[in-house]
Amino acid sequence: MSPRGRPRGFDREAALTAAMHVFWERGYEGTSLTDLTAAMGIGSPSLYAAFGGKEALFREAVQLYGRTFGDRTADALGSQPTARAAIEAMLRNNATTYTDPDLPHGCMIVLSATNYTPSNIGVRDYLAELRRVTQEEIRRRLDRGVEDGDLPTGVDTAAMGAFYSTVLNGLSLQARDGYGAGELDAVIDTAMAAWDRCAEPAAGQ
Repeated sequence: MSPRGRPRGFDREAALTAAMHVFWERGYEGTSLTDLTAAMGIGSPSLYAAFGGKEALFREAVQLYGRTFGDRTADALGSQPTARAAIEAMLRNNATTYTDPDLPHGCMIVLSATNYTPSNIGVRDYLAELRRVTQEEIRRRLDRGVEDGDLPTGVDTAAMGAFYSTVLNGLSLQARDGYGAGELDAVIDTAMAAWDRCAEPAAGQ
């Protein structure tokens, strides 16, 4: 027996990736230990030995998601020359991932804890905080747009950030409901058509 009860030839990264896909597809509450051990190819003692339990495994799987499929937002916000281009790229790049036929549809961070029990409030709060962080990153990119002159002084970047964050989360839900890439693109077209109205300075500014 290998250290801490792990099976011979145990590939921790491969097991974590398998767990990530199960959580992404079924959510935290809908995923059982049996689901996880079957996907990971290990027994429950090995899962606990390697990852510390279901919630600890889930949090690590979310971190892996953030480093791989969940980095579309940060990439778009950091690489585009204007605030408008950054927001549009964020929406379109994520929509492409959300509808990839080789992946579970939607965003793992948005969908994994839509249902929860009182014992799993920690998971709900963890994911809610990650979503708040994303919304704050969007707002900061809009603030930079004001500094760069892309957006007028006095625009309510917090409200804009909340709006486009809500659109982003809605795209995830629609993808899980079976909406295709073309349908999500139409939603994004509408959201971007509202840009000029959203970018008007707040009253009194």
